[in-house]
Amino acid sequence: MNVILASQSPRRRELMGLFRIPFTVQVADVDETMDPNKAPYDQVAQISRRKAEAIARLPQDVVIAADTIVVCDGKILGKPRDEADAFRMLRLLSGRQHQVMTGMTVLYGNTCVSCTEVTDIHFRPLTDGEILAYIATKEPMDKAGSYGIQGGAALFAERLEGDYFNVVGLPVCRLGKILREAGVLEDSV
Repeated sequence: MNVILASQSPRRRELMGLFRIPFTVQVADVDETMDPNKAPYDQVAQISRRKAEAIARLPQDVVIAADTIVVCDGKILGKPRDEADAFRMLRLLSGRQHQVMTGMTVLYGNTCVSCTEVTDIHFRPLTDGEILAYIATKEPMDKAGSYGIQGGAALFAERLEGDYFNVVGLPVCRLGKILREAGVLEDSV
């Protein structure tokens, strides 16, 4: 049995290390375009499933795929196109609550488990200077919603309700439960 992480995210690779199991990485090349007229909660799970299904595997292999989005007022905030787009997103999130949704799919045998984990985050009010200084670090440029909670944006988050690791990009608690059900993990930590 091989465990395959279908993601190029260094953060997801790091989080997979928490399980202390060998795994390989294969990047799934799928269209991640979302329809703004459909529920983000459902779409992010569908994208994770497409990523998982795009990976070639043997019947005994386990494939794990995930996709993370930020949602504010029902609008999906993906990765910024440029610095102006990052500024727009961070200004929108300033002083407000939003959700981070990670769709995750695990394929094993004839079983497909797809789910969406949601974490609520409240940002304190941000000044334009803080936003510009954060953008100057280049950290926001490859992240949904233009921020990484594990980096400089930790200074912005007043409150978080839900799985912190979901915000980083992989809901490890829920994944651990699924991997136990699949027989990949032992009961010990």
